Amino acid sequence: MIKKIYAKLKADGIRGFITVVFRRIFPRHLACARRIKPLIHDKIGLEIGGPSGIFKQNGLLPLYRRAARIDNCNFGRYTVWENTIKEGATFHYDKRRAPGNQYICEATDLHQLASGSYDFILSSHTLEHTANPVKALMEWVRILKGEGLLVMILPHKDGTFDHRRPVTSLAHLVQDFDQKVGEDDLTHLDEILKLHDLAKDPWAGGFESFKERSGNNLENRCLHHHVFDTRLAIEVIHHIGLQVLFVEAFHPYNILVIAQKPGRDGEVQNDDFRGLAKPPVWRSPFPSDQPLNH
Repeated sequence: MIKKIYAKLKADGIRGFITVVFRRIFPRHLACARRIKPLIHDKIGLEIGGPSGIFKQNGLLPLYRRAARIDNCNFGRYTVWENTIKEGATFHYDKRRAPGNQYICEATDLHQLASGSYDFILSSHTLEHTANPVKALMEWVRILKGEGLLVMILPHKDGTFDHRRPVTSLAHLVQDFDQKVGEDDLTHLDEILKLHDLAKDPWAGGFESFKERSGNNLENRCLHHHVFDTRLAIEVIHHIGLQVLFVEAFHPYNILVIAQKPGRDGEVQNDDFRGLAKPPVWRSPFPSDQPLNH
């Protein structure tokens, strides 16, 4: 326990650590929670990765208990986060709910799941571990029903070990999709080894162990292939044709985007979030977002 506390303190800094402790003692919900809960009430969802603390009953966005059922997708039968994973009715996300179905498949290839089969998708700190984010998002949209929800949380570069790296461009993400980049891709490895801040990533160990782990990324999926700020998170969601409903950036390192798949005749209008005609409707505490915060 002491080792875990020390690692958390080292990774998030004293401010981030105090924030986490305070929220566990005095839990609060994000501003959008009241608005989003009814939209998934008694609905069936799929989480990519997880289970995630933020969606639990004492989390900032407690959605697990609202759903009728939540299934799960993970890339392998063993992960550094969850250890051994078994397929079947084994996804335990809430003690008051029966376990959901566990699938072993790539986030970019959900061929086991039929199109339009889920009411909502949850993803917390998963997309950055994907070499081809646009391909992953397109798959998630495929399995969503019309007007289904995507609830996605990404790490903001300013609060993480990525803070020295440049933000990935949308054009780069689109190029990766066009070139059919696979999950074995190590294009960004040299940049990561050069700019990754190991002082903010105590779980990675020293440089040599971090280098070895990174070279075996296909097995462990620990790398952050791409680097996000709030604008990129919004732009990639707009690019895949979803209607953004809510955006919030919050400490210590989170970007929350909630978006909806249009209905058959739906029209997407995201200018207010993209800040094209006037200042964006969201605010951010992160310095690299400040030029967007008027």
